Amino acid sequence: MTATNRGLVAQDCLIEQVKEVFECTVLWCEGRPCLEYKSEEELVRISEYVKDNFDKELHDVFFTAIESISE
Repeated sequence: MTATNRGLVAQDCLIEQVKEVFECTVLWCEGRPCLEYKSEEELVRISEYVKDNFDKELHDVFFTAIESISE
């Protein structure tokens, strides 16, 4: 799914699109979305996707981003 409209996008819709495109997890802490990513490379790709498709910085969408802890 590609975003073609750079207008106002609800944060929840934007988060859902990120989850569809990338295999990442969104955790919620006190009602704020926190991105859990698997690698630095994935974080860079997600950041670029958000910037390119929605003209937003990653931290405009997610309260924080944390790397997954391996089991």
